[in-house]
Amino acid sequence: MPRLPDRSSRAFSLLIPVILPALLLVLALCGPATRAEAASAGGAAKPSTPIRLGVMKGPEAEVAEVVKTVAAARGLPVELVTYTDYSQPNAALARGEIDANAFQHRPFLEAEIAAKGYDLVSIGYTMVQPMGIYSRNYKQLRDLPDGARIAIPEDLSNGGRALRLLAERAMIGLAPGAKLTPTPKDVMINTRKFQFVQLPADQVAGAIDLVDAAAINGNYAQAAGLDPRSDTIAIENRRSNPYGNILVVRRLDQDRIDIHTLLEAFQSPEVAAFLNTRFQGAFLPAW
Repeated sequence: MPRLPDRSSRAFSLLIPVILPALLLVLALCGPATRAEAASAGGAAKPSTPIRLGVMKGPEAEVAEVVKTVAAARGLPVELVTYTDYSQPNAALARGEIDANAFQHRPFLEAEIAAKGYDLVSIGYTMVQPMGIYSRNYKQLRDLPDGARIAIPEDLSNGGRALRLLAERAMIGLAPGAKLTPTPKDVMINTRKFQFVQLPADQVAGAIDLVDAAAINGNYAQAAGLDPRSDTIAIENRRSNPYGNILVVRRLDQDRIDIHTLLEAFQSPEVAAFLNTRFQGAFLPAW
């Protein structure tokens, strides 16, 4: 004759429909984490998806290689995408081909947004290429003679930098509404009767022997063999510089954790040390 189940067995069988779904839910929630922990312990953890960073070919790409190494040490793989045309990185970012770019200052970004309608935002500073005023014949800015010919970049943003630098040193006065992009037409006070010679930014350094002074971007100065630390008669500040380069992303991505990890890599001691030793004043930390 079959043995009847005791009371505890009957109670357990009644509980199975209640316990089993709850047990399966716990396993579903804990399973992936447990597998990830096991993989990590075994050294076989799958890396996260690389973040695609757009930069310009040249010095900025060199800095980005250091950023890539720093980010990797923090668990963030970075894939670099290099460009040679300044119109490309923002267009690529807006199309979703890259996740971020680091090649421009805020006035350039604002001009691109106004012209092309990009929904892009800055999330922090990276580095700055301080613009300096250089002269072969004069050791101090105040030594420039009346009527001195000063070469400045012809594009709106960099030409504006040159004029603002002169205004900050009380050499000229600008119209109140000039903001970050003044032109020679915005020079309202010019008692020294300076003459502004507008040239493409990459040609200003080559004209230094033909003028009394030249306002040259840091990268072009270094390429011309000029040292921003010793050859300038005036130079922009490193911090609180509106022309410092920035890390830019699509607005919808500005709160992503990996984006902020990337910014931390840019603003790391390792990158600061690289900038100071590799570029000797032409590129400096902007944070």
